[in-house]
Amino acid sequence: MSYSKTYTVRWADMDPNVHMRHSAYTDYAAQVRLEFLADQGFTMQHFAELKIGPILFREDTRFLKEIHMSETIRVSAELGGISADGSRWRIIHTLYKADGREAATVTVDGAWMDLRLRKLTLPPPELVAAFSGITRHATYADIVREKKPDA
Repeated sequence: MSYSKTYTVRWADMDPNVHMRHSAYTDYAAQVRLEFLADQGFTMQHFAELKIGPILFREDTRFLKEIHMSETIRVSAELGGISADGSRWRIIHTLYKADGREAATVTVDGAWMDLRLRKLTLPPPELVAAFSGITRHATYADIVREKKPDA
């Protein structure tokens, strides 16, 4: 499924150079990710009940065009990769200006954490299915996890 949301850039998103501050790009990416999960039934309350939550290992932003106050932007979420067990994933967000030009991409690599044990965990099958249902980015590649050698 193709997933995106439209937002109006706020005063709080601006920096002294009168364009959107660098960290606001990742804020909008995180917001669309969480809205996608909520739309699939995985609200923050449901995550709390499951005692798991998403965590990030890496967040990379490419800035392509300036975004200014009160502009309308569209932020998409596409699957960049997922491991066979759904424990690791990559989401690629594209921020588009109102005229359709790409303004930035935000790539995040993440996993799921058991909130009680504070350790990585496997997600429930329904969550794997929800993530697997996101439209695949043109650069999609399966995430292959290497086995750790026995200690």
